[in-house]
Amino acid sequence: MATREEPPSERYSDVVDRLEEVVKKLEGGQLSLEDSLEEFEKGIQLVKRGEALLQQAERRVQELLEHKGGDRTVPLEPVRGAPSKPAPAASDDDDIPF
Repeated sequence: MATREEPPSERYSDVVDRLEEVVKKLEGGQLSLEDSLEEFEKGIQLVKRGEALLQQAERRVQELLEHKGGDRTVPLEPVRGAPSKPAPAASDDDDIPF
């Protein structure tokens, strides 16, 4: 049985660049109705992908902030089978107010 490969990581800036290309094509006014609809659909998919990448980055920032600045690294891509939110780390300095 063949395994399905994960697509390579995509950078947010690459998604934005591709979306800008779609917008230029649509604004150019040289596409047929069918081609315009196809490009519009591509644009919608790129917007969804960009939003997903932003949500991943937001979760990563939140994890880093919740970890109280420790020396823990957080991967940008979620790890399969891992809980979506890590348990708070035990700390001896819980009584420090800052």
